[in-house]
Amino acid sequence: MDLSIVIPEFNEAQKIARDVEAAGAFLVEHGLTGEIIVVDDGSSDNSADLAEAAPVPAGVRRQVIRCPENRGKGHAVRTGMLQTRGEVTLFADAGLCIPFDNALLGMALIQKDGYDIAHGSRRLPDSVITRPKSLYRRLLTRVFRWVMPCLSGTPRSLSDTQCGFKVYRGDVGRELYSRCVCNGFLFDVETVLRAMRAGWRIAEFPVEWHSDPDSRLHPARSVPRLIGELRSIRKALREERAR
Repeated sequence: MDLSIVIPEFNEAQKIARDVEAAGAFLVEHGLTGEIIVVDDGSSDNSADLAEAAPVPAGVRRQVIRCPENRGKGHAVRTGMLQTRGEVTLFADAGLCIPFDNALLGMALIQKDGYDIAHGSRRLPDSVITRPKSLYRRLLTRVFRWVMPCLSGTPRSLSDTQCGFKVYRGDVGRELYSRCVCNGFLFDVETVLRAMRAGWRIAEFPVEWHSDPDSRLHPARSVPRLIGELRSIRKALREERAR
C-alpha cells in the first residue's frame, strides 16, 4: 500500500465528508494505492456517520474509528497512525485547509531524498497563504514560535511545528507514535523531540494554506492546559532517559 491518510476529527459534520471524498480523489488521481483512516474523537454530532457514508473510489480502503470520549487531538492522531499500513503515512487536519496535492512534495522528500519525516510549513518562502489568520491569532502564533523552543528544546530550524499536515515514512510514523504520550495539541512538539532523540531526519516543504476560523484551539484560554501537556512530555522523556 502506497499511502495511508489519517484525518482526526471532532464535531466536523460540516467538513468531514468533503475531506474523505477529497482524500479518495487524490489517491486515484495520482495512481496511489491507499487507505483513509478517520478518527472520531468522541464527537457529539454525526461526524462519524458522515465519514462512513462519504463516497470513496473502488479500491480505496476507508476506516472510521470511533473513540467513545473526547480525549484530544494527539490521542486521535496516534490512534489512527497506529492503524496505518502504508509505506508512507500522512496526517492531515480536517477542513481541507491544505489541499491533499501538497502531500506530493512531502512524499518526494521521503521517497527520493531519504528523509524520514516531512512537515508541511506555512512559514517557508514558497508557501501560499490564501486566507490568513486573524491579527490576534498571528500575534499569539509569533509568541508561541518564540517561546516553545525555549521551553521544550525543539529546534528553531523547524519553522512550523504545529502545521496540521505531516508526512512520515510508514514504519517511522508507526514507531514514533507508539512512543508518544501526549493526548492534546502539543503532540506535535513531542513527535519532534522523539524524532530528534531517535536520529530521524526531518525536512519541511511549502504548502498552500487557508485559515479555518472554526479552529478548536483557543490559544489564550488554553495556556494552562498546554503548560500541563509540556510538563507531561518532559517528564515522560526524562523517565525514559533514566531507564
